Amino acid sequence: MSIFTKIINGDLPAYKVAENEEFLAFLDINPNTKGHTLCIPKQEVDKLFDLDEEAYMRLMAFSRKVAMALRKTVECKRIGLSVIGLEVPHVHVHLIPLQKMEDTRFDKKVSLSEGEFKDLAKAIQDNYEA
Repeated sequence: MSIFTKIINGDLPAYKVAENEEFLAFLDINPNTKGHTLCIPKQEVDKLFDLDEEAYMRLMAFSRKVAMALRKTVECKRIGLSVIGLEVPHVHVHLIPLQKMEDTRFDKKVSLSEGEFKDLAKAIQDNYEA
């Protein structure tokens, strides 16, 4: 069982920003930039292209809605999207608010307090349109 499945099941906490019956979006707790968000299917699937085509398209549509809410919440030049999938064996789309190309690198991180995470998650939720 992946760490993301444990979040979906409520066994681990997360700063959730959007959710429906099929997908969940939450703040990355080790973010590249403020607002770095993960979008995942609730079905545990290891690799992006192992999703059936319809689920893949729905995940991208969900990620787009989350990105639009994120863009309204966090000042940035654009929202970057990355799917790497080596860290956790569960499909996840990274949405990363970008100011510069270096923000796409996973070797530099920012720190946020619990209060900052909570406030940010709430602000994104408020801008999310299901």
